Amino acid sequence: MSFIDQIILFFASLIANTLSALAGGGSGLLQLPILLFLGLSFSSALATHKVASIALGIGATLRHLRESRLNRPFALLILASGLPGVITGALIILNFDDQVSTLALGILTTGLGLYSIFKRDLGQTSHLAHRTPAGYLIGGLVLFIIGILNGSLTSGTGLFVTLWLVRWFGLDYKTAVVYTLVLVGLFWNGIGALTLALQTPVRWDWLPALLAGSFVGGYAGAHLSIIKGNQLVKRCFEVLTMAVGLKLIGSALGAG
Repeated sequence: MSFIDQIILFFASLIANTLSALAGGGSGLLQLPILLFLGLSFSSALATHKVASIALGIGATLRHLRESRLNRPFALLILASGLPGVITGALIILNFDDQVSTLALGILTTGLGLYSIFKRDLGQTSHLAHRTPAGYLIGGLVLFIIGILNGSLTSGTGLFVTLWLVRWFGLDYKTAVVYTLVLVGLFWNGIGALTLALQTPVRWDWLPALLAGSFVGGYAGAHLSIIKGNQLVKRCFEVLTMAVGLKLIGSALGAG
């Protein structure tokens, strides 16, 4: 890979992961197409992107943990629910044509953005909800399903986690993004990357630029979300969900 290609990768990763750290997901919107454009196969690009995205979680975690503490039992629920789904999704993605599911995911993701836009007060304050055994069971089941999508698709699933934590459990956007970036960014993506790396080649020589951009972007986006607050995070979430959703719909229809 040439020096120019490394520079392109770094800045693409920096922009994608800064926005992702602000919105709580969506880094694959820009990062994965760049890898495909530069010549990687889909499976190799997906595995390389998943490995690089771990640095997003590290950068964001370093900034967020200076300001807030995660509720440990709640964090364990997100991990225990999502990680089996991530492994399941990563094991099946390389074995089937996902055009229909990509189209459905694109429509649903766009719907999430529209839902947030029309719910003006959504996620602006915290009001804990569904903290009962039944509430945790339903919440965990949905996180398991999102985990399957996280392991098998390229972008946007972190956004699902963010909105689900806001809508079902009553977190404000800024707090939900912390959980998403730390738990999804580090642990879900880490397990997904390992599972994919065991099945398909990772371009390790491309990773220095991607990791650097992901780490710096994760830290920068987390810093902006902390100092700017819920309103900016909500707006970035809406922009990213609409962009990711439309991109997935376009990809699915183009493949048809």
